Amino acid sequence: MTVPFLLLVAAILLCAPPALPIRRHTPDPCDRTILPPPRTLRSDQMTVLINGYSESRIPLLTSIAAAYSALPSVAAVLVLWGNPSTPAETLTQLSRNLSGGEAPVSVIRQKSASLNSRFLPRRSIRTRAVLICDDDVEIDSRSVEFAFRVWSANRDRLVGFFARSHDVDLSRRAWIYTVRPDKYSILLTKFMIAKTDYLYEYSCGGGGGDRMGEARGVVDEMRNCEDILMNFVAAEGAGAGPVLVGSERARDWGDARNEQGGKEVREAGLSSRREDHRKRRGECIREFHRILGKMALRYSYGKVVNSVGEQGLCEKGGKLVFCDQQVSN
Repeated sequence: MTVPFLLLVAAILLCAPPALPIRRHTPDPCDRTILPPPRTLRSDQMTVLINGYSESRIPLLTSIAAAYSALPSVAAVLVLWGNPSTPAETLTQLSRNLSGGEAPVSVIRQKSASLNSRFLPRRSIRTRAVLICDDDVEIDSRSVEFAFRVWSANRDRLVGFFARSHDVDLSRRAWIYTVRPDKYSILLTKFMIAKTDYLYEYSCGGGGGDRMGEARGVVDEMRNCEDILMNFVAAEGAGAGPVLVGSERARDWGDARNEQGGKEVREAGLSSRREDHRKRRGECIREFHRILGKMALRYSYGKVVNSVGEQGLCEKGGKLVFCDQQVSN
């Protein structure tokens, strides 16, 4: 081989366009062929989906994930991390620190910061129910187990501990977002048990003109209201409103009404950063109604409690107490 020939080959290589990067095939989450067959999903346990975003909440998230992992009703815990700016090293360390009981705990970095991503169907979900929750709410184990039993008897409905409502502002003739003492129609994703099918309906359901796609666009535009849209989906599927369950202990660290402690956790919350939070969520309800063509939200009344105590009062030891209550001397 002569030197001129080698020089010619080198020149060709230098002038050639750069090689294209290798693109890895990303499975379509809406491809039913990659999802577990419905008949194989287990009914005796649920998969916990914890939405994670703020690095300041990681210590609390770690504790919450471990507590869920130890519950008999939990098959797996998935931490869905939605903050694209979090360093990979931080998530690697988080994965190492996550430990629990029988159920495995894993961290999944979301491909997008979209709030819609928390409802994507996943191949790793092998249960008929999912518990969707936030990274700043602690629920006692007895209440979680009770909520799952309630869901098992109401599998088409959402079950949870935190309720809100839609209503009509007659003066404006418009739907609004509010809190009613006598009824509710929306459960928050602070804690929400839903059947796994609803993940597919939310993320992949189209309807005429891809109405769900347009509704998910509202969630992205508002960076809010994914929980309200899921309530639309579930109410349409069940033909009934959600089920509110009473808890023995539900600690909401992200609630802006906290007066002491947890300042960093509170300030990371979406609702605490926006004074017009309720107004914007009312806008979401109106948009979902317009896009989907109907008001699917249904009202529910009352709360399911895990014990029925004595309602009558009796005098014991000079005190007026419930008749079945023991009074120590």
